[in-house]
Amino acid sequence: MTLATDANAGAAPLAAGFADPVHDAQSCFRAVMNAMARPGTRQAVSAGSLTPPAPLTPVAAALALTLFDYDTPVWLDRPLMTSEAVKSFLRFHTGAPIVSEPVEAAFALVAAPENMIPLASFNQGSAEYPDRSTTVILAGQSFEDLPAATLSGPGIRETERFSTGPVPPVFWDQVVANNRQFPRGIDLIFAGTAEVAALPRSTTVTPLEA
Repeated sequence: MTLATDANAGAAPLAAGFADPVHDAQSCFRAVMNAMARPGTRQAVSAGSLTPPAPLTPVAAALALTLFDYDTPVWLDRPLMTSEAVKSFLRFHTGAPIVSEPVEAAFALVAAPENMIPLASFNQGSAEYPDRSTTVILAGQSFEDLPAATLSGPGIRETERFSTGPVPPVFWDQVVANNRQFPRGIDLIFAGTAEVAALPRSTTVTPLEA
């Protein structure tokens, strides 16, 4: 198998990964770690020349190539799961096994966040191993002039206002319920067009009235 042809997708060309895998992955990883350390802040991410198959976005693809590997089961939402090109891209470049049940996933990749399944469907971790919960990546996010919340907790000096979308109408209520489980609960990463933001499960979330 070569980058030009993926046997699992017939003769369809397989999109290339990072041009500089070590440097690009390190840069993306730093952005994710900074986003986790400072919840609600936006961290620049360069997807370089990545042109993944739709509906996988370049920044979401960069996150996948950085965070996924052979030991991280991945769950895909319906638009991604029904794309053989997306699955071939992820399998080839990350080696991550793709699972059908969200509770089995170390990472979940969501291309249509407005239609995403409830956050409670994912692995919430356990009291003994809270770090085994799912990290959910929401792609195609915009951070301007959208339903917002006020954040407080570790990594935030006082409070931080954060907005993102598209998300389901009940999303912020689900996030509040998720964070009440701490130290259990999922972590969230939001992938925009050139930035990422994050809400770790340790963050206290207060939705703002529309």
